[in-house]
Amino acid sequence: MPPIKLLIISTLIAFTAGCATQSAKVDFDRNTEIETINYKTFAWLTNAKIMAAPVDINPVMKERVDSSIEQAFIAKGYQLVDDPENADFAISYTVGSREKIKVNSYPATYNSGFGWGRGYYGGRGYYGSMTMGTETSVRQYIEGKLAIDVYDVKSHQPVWHGWATKRLTSENSEDPLAMIKEVVLQVVNKF
Repeated sequence: MPPIKLLIISTLIAFTAGCATQSAKVDFDRNTEIETINYKTFAWLTNAKIMAAPVDINPVMKERVDSSIEQAFIAKGYQLVDDPENADFAISYTVGSREKIKVNSYPATYNSGFGWGRGYYGGRGYYGSMTMGTETSVRQYIEGKLAIDVYDVKSHQPVWHGWATKRLTSENSEDPLAMIKEVVLQVVNKF
């Protein structure tokens, strides 16, 4: 196979794989006045674990998120303790989702090409494209958000806030635990 053809095929495969894996957008904010380097233990801020549960929260999904957050902090080397007063830091989280709408608008000739001349090679030519309007596509989707908060136990101050937003698809509902673990790990790794 010629090298240029191999390069084109490889690029298309990489592009397709990148589009298919709708990864989460992850970011964080931290309080730079509180040092976290000596943290060794953590606890949940409250027994409920979640800061403000949505009215329609799925209790099975909540348990998955609780466990995934605990496991992610343990994997980073922190030890879970029962009493928040005996921990170096306390954690809590919030989750939610909302419907979003994405609107794209582009010239009608965008997908069909402009062509050459008046009708040659199947094109409409310059004059034909002048009479075209715009095409608009509207897509509705659900975006989920997870935010994890870390509080310093001694000072009772917020130390860190990490969050992820992700477009939820039908594939996510097929294996929700894998998606939850992946997103939680991405957020906690920023701590």
